Parts: sequence; C-alpha cells; structure tokens
Amino acid sequence: MERQDIIDYIEAQFGVIAEYLWADAPEYAVFRNKRNKKWFAIMMRVEKSKLGIKEEGQADIINVKCDPIFIGSLVKMEGYFPAYHMNKQNWITVLLGENADSAQTEQLINLSFELVDKKNKKQGFKAIK
Repeated sequence: MERQDIIDYIEAQFGVIAEYLWADAPEYAVFRNKRNKKWFAIMMRVEKSKLGIKEEGQADIINVKCDPIFIGSLVKMEGYFPAYHMNKQNWITVLLGENADSAQTEQLINLSFELVDKKNKKQGFKAIK
C-alpha cells in the first residue's frame, strides 16, 4: 500500500482530507476525526535507520492508534515497528510500500479511527461509505 492509496482510502472511508501542518515537512500528512479533531493517523517519511532498518534512505510510514493488546504481536511481523515519535503503548508504525498488506493496513486504520471516535464507539462503528 502506497501513500496515495492511504489518502484515497481514508477520504473514501471516513470523509477525511489529509492535513499538511508543517512547512518544513511537507510530506507529513495528519488525519483527524472530523467530530472531535483527534488524530487517528499520521503519514511520514523518515530515515530507515530511525526504524532500526539497516539500509540507507528514507521510508514512507503511517502511524495509527492501536489497541495495546495487538501491538506486541504486530511488531514481531515484518513491516511493523514500535511507533515512531508517538506513544509506543498506544500507537504502531506501519511501513508503506509494495510489500505492505493493504487489507491489514486498512483494518488498522479503521481500528485507529474507532479508538479516537469515542461517541461512535459507544453507538457502534459507522464509517462513511
């Protein structure tokens, strides 16, 4: 799953448009819940070494909020890391690119949206179709 795939998915699923908040990091995109303005995802481009990858260059990643129960298992899988620059107990980093599992990435985005949308969490998840 690539950057544009994520942007398109989030817009179609939740009606949320990417926000680019930092002039010095124009490739960083934040996605917020429309109702409560809480972040549920942030896409970044970081040095691979910051993730513990022993290659030179940069990687596109997405950080999503995640249930702590799943984080331990996910970080053991290829392409998943403890959250970069976020609370590692409640967020996880997913490496984007051709090897990223689209279905699992979409599920994690959905879970993240649910976790920050407390009102709808009580009523049941209602994504925009």
